[in-house]
Parts: sequence; structure tokens; C-alpha cells
Amino acid sequence: MVDVLDPQRDLFDVPDDVAYFNAASLSPMLHAVREAGEAALRRRGRPWTIREADWFTDVERLRSLLGALVGADAEGVALVPATSYGFAVAAGILAGDRPRQILVLADEYPSGVYTWRRMIERTGGGITTVTREPGQTWTDAVLAAIDERVDIVSVPNVHWTDGGLVDLDRVAARTRAAGARLVVDASQSLGVMPLDVAALRPDFVVSVGYKWLLGPFGRGYLWAAAEHRDGRPLEENWIVRADSHDFAGLVDYRDEYLPGARRYDQGARTLFELTPMAIAALEQIHAWTPARIAATLARITADVAGRVTAAGLGVTATEPRGPHLLGLRVPGGATDRAAAALRQAGCFVARRGDALRVSPHLHVTPADVDRLVTTLTAAV
Repeated sequence: MVDVLDPQRDLFDVPDDVAYFNAASLSPMLHAVREAGEAALRRRGRPWTIREADWFTDVERLRSLLGALVGADAEGVALVPATSYGFAVAAGILAGDRPRQILVLADEYPSGVYTWRRMIERTGGGITTVTREPGQTWTDAVLAAIDERVDIVSVPNVHWTDGGLVDLDRVAARTRAAGARLVVDASQSLGVMPLDVAALRPDFVVSVGYKWLLGPFGRGYLWAAAEHRDGRPLEENWIVRADSHDFAGLVDYRDEYLPGARRYDQGARTLFELTPMAIAALEQIHAWTPARIAATLARITADVAGRVTAAGLGVTATEPRGPHLLGLRVPGGATDRAAAALRQAGCFVARRGDALRVSPHLHVTPADVDRLVTTLTAAV
């Protein structure tokens, strides 16, 4: 059993008159993250106080924090601006010199799908889109679709629309048995669901930083397995080359890169304004631990699901789902009316098709849940 956390509202910049259930789109901001950003802007406004070592120290602290979050060290972590960048690195390394068959989920988030489409334009091959039969879980659907013809399995831990769960342990085992590669989009799970790359053994993990990692826009992450850390990066920038800390010798051009996955870092990766914010966010996640975050949010989403179901509404994922995402099915074409009523009440969710996606974080209180359920049931 994992202890649940009390509401952490006082740590977040969320006013009392707002019930925010849309962390899966854009996380609420921690006071500590905002304060770190304000301090970083003040420092950036005084560039004469920034030392040469400062170009490296904070990013390595951030790299270590992210590595520890996935059960690894800093060596496999690259600092990227977005999932699309991370996917592009993975695609460039996995493309090879023959046609590739790639497996993705139906209605998957677009960034990965677009990357794989572009890859097969170059290499040939195709994309297999996994759909589910009625009553079938995403996990069983994916397992049934993996065979020796599949080269790359690209899946999330949870489906972004409603939290439908993909059992990564089982999928990873089947992927390896088929001789395929595994790419995980953890943007909707990393920071709230435990992930251990040493046990899972994926080839790549990508994630944005502004959702469940509670960080700023523009800072994302790529984890690469050891066998993929000597590939060609998307761009060639000075700071990822060997001895880049020696500013006086930068024109002594080096062919060698820094060790680990650092070669895949984006240009201008230091991001003096954003990196301290990302560090503050990951430090807080480590303090809470993903296991306790997951247990706490599971209790909240279960409460919402039970109460709206009792009121005659439905949930879109009755199968195993992530603890932090819940899709609500609104009957009778009342989605527009329900969404408008929630906004009017200061209650914020996301609309995904004809469903409403509820994604709380630790700022949510029982009063927020009451407002969500009462407003929604009254509207429909």
C-alpha cells in the first residue's frame, strides 16, 4: 500500500474560485516553479553575474533529476524542446536502410504519428494502427498486433484522450520477443506514474515537461538506451562537443561528442530562464514520489467516476486506466452545454470529441470535486 497525500493546494498558484481539472493539457504552476523562474529572469538580466560554469551546472542537475525519475542515471537523458524533437531523434536512429513497419494506437497524439509518417516516406514500409474490439483493453489489442513483421512499437503508457492503460511491461516483453524496438511517449504519465527503464528496457522514452512534470513550456526530455547513444543528432551545436566547457578553445573544433545522450540535446540547451523552473518542478515530484502522486490522484478520479456514474453519466474507459485521467461520456448531445456550464462555474476540464477529459493534480480539493460533479450533473 502507498500512502496518499493530503491536498497540496497551498503549493500551487491556483485561486480558491478555480477548480482546475486539466493538468493533462497544461499543468498548474507550483509557487516554487514560478519563484525559480522569477529569480532566473533577474539573473538573466545581469549577464555579468553568469559564469562559464553556469552554462553546464544547472542542466546537469536537471539531467540527473530526470534520470532518477526513470530509474536511471543522467547518461541516457537528452534535453529537448518537445516530444516531436525526441521522436525525430529516435526515428533518425531507428530508420536504418530498409522499409520499416511501425505500430501505433488509434487516435494517438499527433506528434509521434507525424514523425513516423515522415520516416516511412524516406524508408518505405507502413504504419499499423491498433484499434480495439468492444470490451478489449489497449494492452490486449497491442499484444495481438505485434508479430515478426513489426519493427517499431510506438505507444504511450496511457491513452491521452481518456487514460486507457497500456501495460508497458507486457508490451515491452512481446516487443523484444518479436525483435522489434520500443518507443514510449510518456508525456501523459511521467511524473505521476512510476517508470523504471532498467526493468522495462525500452529503446527510447520521450516526454514534454509542461504536463505531469509540472515544468515550463519549451523543456522536454528524451531518454535513450545505451546502444543508441552514439547516433547522429538532429543538429550540431557547440555545447555538446567534447571539451565545450573550455571557452577559450572552442575554435579547436572537435569531432567527439560529450558522453551519453548529451549529443542529442537541443541547441541553446542551457535555457537560463527555464532550466531552474524545470529543476524546481522535478525536485518537488521527487519529494512527493510518483507512487504517492498516483495513489492520490487515483482516489480523486475514482471518486469522480463513482459519483457521475451514479448520476447516470458514463466513463469512456471502464478498462484498466491510468490513475490520473478520466474520460466522461455526456449523453444526449449535451457536451457543449456541459462544457459551457463548467466554464461558467470556474471548473476547467478538456473536451475530447464528445467526451470530457478530467485530469486533476495534487492541488484538487474535495470542494473542487463537489463543484465538478454538481455542475456537470445539473447541466445534463
